[in-house]
Amino acid sequence: MTLDTNIVIAYLVGDAAVVKTLSQWKEEGRVIFLPAVAEAEILSFPGLSAEEKRRTEEFLENLTFISFDRTVARRSAEIRRISRIKFPDAAIAATALVTYTPLITRNVRDFKKIPELTTITI
Repeated sequence: MTLDTNIVIAYLVGDAAVVKTLSQWKEEGRVIFLPAVAEAEILSFPGLSAEEKRRTEEFLENLTFISFDRTVARRSAEIRRISRIKFPDAAIAATALVTYTPLITRNVRDFKKIPELTTITI
């Protein structure tokens, strides 16, 4: 499973459905991937207090971090060229495709432009 930024945010604000689902997946031993771009987006919010930043980083440490390497970069560029979605979304979609996992998101509208991408909404 690859997480979109909006799913991580939903978890951090205590969205019951997201907390329950991610907790269940973790208990089942499923690998949950965090794209580098999603981590950067989450930690870049200007209003993040020091305590919120600490708790957020603590949560993120429990996910499997996927670097933005050359493979992901090239796949992102291909997705962006074809679908014309924003760079962060293209990078997150590329991470899901490179890891052969579905993308967990609440933003299915933009990702529908990528036919080979499987999305799951919580």
